[in-house]
Amino acid sequence: MQHKLLHIEQLTKSFGSFTAVDRVSIQLKGGEIYGFLGPNGAGKTTTIKMLAGLLQPTAGTIAICGKRLDDAPLFCKKQTGYIPDRPFLYEKLTGAEYLGFIASLYAADSAPLREAEQYLELFDLTGWKNNLIEGYSHGMRQKLIMTSILMLNQPLLVVDEPMIGLDPKSARIVKELFKKKAQAGVGVLLSTHSMEIAEELCDRIGIIVQGRITAEGTMPELRAMAENGSGSLEDIFLELTGAYELQSVIKALRSGGDNIPADAAEE
Repeated sequence: MQHKLLHIEQLTKSFGSFTAVDRVSIQLKGGEIYGFLGPNGAGKTTTIKMLAGLLQPTAGTIAICGKRLDDAPLFCKKQTGYIPDRPFLYEKLTGAEYLGFIASLYAADSAPLREAEQYLELFDLTGWKNNLIEGYSHGMRQKLIMTSILMLNQPLLVVDEPMIGLDPKSARIVKELFKKKAQAGVGVLLSTHSMEIAEELCDRIGIIVQGRITAEGTMPELRAMAENGSGSLEDIFLELTGAYELQSVIKALRSGGDNIPADAAEE
């Protein structure tokens, strides 16, 4: 499947005089994992919240599965699985009750709940599904909200920092699940601070700085944009985001030192 699932054109979000997202354009096809990278405060989460319908854009358009979000919000939201970086769950429900509630919002049958059982087992949550969510750890809550979205089999997944709070086993499972979803034709937009995850999973990567996409492409294309054409994604990211002062910090630390450049320390 190579149809266009997501089309973002000149997306902009301003808060008063501050422009958090500045004319961002992204296209995502079925079967593709798109990495969305940027420093803290660059506009990643604001962009994702607009895709999920939680924030109203100041300008620009979002189209999901061929329909504009502002024209057909219910249709677009039904096609989109949104996994936030900070899971909000109803703590007085059990895990099973929460999954039943989410399934009832999207489906007329019990197919999602049957699908959920495999994810609960993968995430070692089967024994916890009848416990109140208030007793779950952060990692368990993250796995429950992932289960609640993955069970719906939506064509578009929008994921914000999925690995926060996950143990290494669960993080490995999540990466394999994203790969499997992409192989089945699902489009995944993945925001992460982990360069290793982005380099391993993503077919294309967009780097956002101060609200604007400053670089976009496959790993070979990003390497061609950077002076160090053979570097890791971390090196390329730091170069393309202008973190030149970090080189002097690293050099000072490796030399044994306490003489970190003052201008770099201030950064």
